Amino acid sequence: MTVSVFQGSLLDLADQAGPGPLGDTVRRRALAHGAWVDIRPGWLAGADELCGRLLRAVPWRAERRQMYDRVVDVPRLLCFYGEGEPLPDPALAQARDALNGHYGPDLGEPLCTAGLCLYRDGRDSVAWHGDTIGRGATQDTVVAIVSLGAPRALALRPRGGGPAIRSDVGHGDLLVMGGSCQRTWEHAVPKTSRATGPRISVQFRPRGVR
Repeated sequence: MTVSVFQGSLLDLADQAGPGPLGDTVRRRALAHGAWVDIRPGWLAGADELCGRLLRAVPWRAERRQMYDRVVDVPRLLCFYGEGEPLPDPALAQARDALNGHYGPDLGEPLCTAGLCLYRDGRDSVAWHGDTIGRGATQDTVVAIVSLGAPRALALRPRGGGPAIRSDVGHGDLLVMGGSCQRTWEHAVPKTSRATGPRISVQFRPRGVR
């Protein structure tokens, strides 16, 4: 696996590792059609150390997918941990438990799966989409994303077109999409020509949402 050199943030203190508080520290932005997005910058302390551990420990795999009349490489590496599967680092379990403590009462169910994506450099990306495989196509839900490593833009736009909003997330930032976001909005991580190191996106979801 070839990955750009990872350079951690000087503000990321490994001896204070773990998720921080949520509550009033979370900034919510209401979107159209009953969607919303929460942002909590720098939520996971020790995130850069965790990124380095995951780069080494996770069994990253490449995928190929049908795209119109040909099969193409997926421009990122992937790993999925289903319900009940042990996560590759205790810090991810701590993050999941903290998210469930905050969002679980309103959601009515736990976040129980973790999808990991590795963007090796600026050439890796994900196209516009919603997490609509399963219940996200018809029901309100929550997808919580913890970003580790170098910041990358995560863009959102209304499904069917409209102005996009973007947030640069990395170094332990938390971004949570909720309400109708998966079926009424789309999100993407666009390619960039700017020199950038690897970013790992950890997506916590409820059962039946992909």
